[in-house]
Amino acid sequence: MIDRNGYLDVRSRSAATFDLDARLSDQVFKEDARDSLFCEFDAVLTPEFWPALCALARWHGDGHVELLVLEPDCDGFYLPEYRMYPAMTLSVPACVDDCWAAVGHEPGDDIMGSIAISAIVIAVTGPSGRWGCWGERDPEVAVFRGFPNAATRKRAQFGPFLEASGVLESYLPLTFRVGPSRTSTPQP
Repeated sequence: MIDRNGYLDVRSRSAATFDLDARLSDQVFKEDARDSLFCEFDAVLTPEFWPALCALARWHGDGHVELLVLEPDCDGFYLPEYRMYPAMTLSVPACVDDCWAAVGHEPGDDIMGSIAISAIVIAVTGPSGRWGCWGERDPEVAVFRGFPNAATRKRAQFGPFLEASGVLESYLPLTFRVGPSRTSTPQP
């Protein structure tokens, strides 16, 4: 975990790539996100996804990956509850275990303080700001931008990436499913 100055640095660099106050379905990237790919939110917070983030960083010459948790709020949740700043910086050569040690860290042995469990909105990028991942637990979607070219984007071998149409077919129906408890006819 990082100190206050490190947290503010990560937040500042993230603000160059993302509109930190926006939320999906609004435009969260400051630059055009037309060629974005998508995956499930929870996948980004697993150690198995670390190679995908490292590949994006390497493609843009970044030596490390930065993750910032936007919700819950630092001052309203992480600092008073766990005395920690919800951001991290990991070098690209770090291994999967190093990634999980940071993302899965349980401050004071409390699982609810783990970023993997508590993060609701995240922003992931590198110092170049030329790539990024924005994720929201509700609607369970992460958006990736910054593949260096169309060929790389098409063959994104890391993770279960989908085009926008695939997200509409696969993820969102599960999130916004209308079930028996959401009928339009009120019951007496």
